[in-house]
Amino acid sequence: MSTTAPGHTDNDVVIAAPLPLVWEMTNDIESWPELFSEYAKAEVVEREGDTVTFRLTMHPDHDGNQWSWVSRRTADPLSRKVRAHRVEKGWFEHMDIFWEYEEVPGGTRMRWVQDFRMRADSPVSLEAMTERIDGNTPVQMARIKSKIEEAHGG
Repeated sequence: MSTTAPGHTDNDVVIAAPLPLVWEMTNDIESWPELFSEYAKAEVVEREGDTVTFRLTMHPDHDGNQWSWVSRRTADPLSRKVRAHRVEKGWFEHMDIFWEYEEVPGGTRMRWVQDFRMRADSPVSLEAMTERIDGNTPVQMARIKSKIEEAHGG
């Protein structure tokens, strides 16, 4: 068990598109390599109702490492909320992700909350991982916003 405190990030973006389109595009895991700039591959391993187990593979980093892991994600279309966690945790003790969507003036607000804890033997500190996630999430959200607004015709 790690002695580090848990990490937490909370980011959101308003997308000028209707909620059903935002929901559909962001929950189509197979299309994530087009939506996200960081993913080279997204492969569905298993589907069971609204729960999907999938493998994400990132583009190689500057050292040539191509990180990959399996996550499980359950989408609730009625509440427009998604809960996910890493099955293959890598350097994390746990990584839990919560997405929520709501209609707001001007479109759809999409929010991502990530709660995690690093393993004691991780080469990445909790502070560095929090900074990395908080730095990258707005970049990915801006890209997704642009792609969805383009698909919506805006």
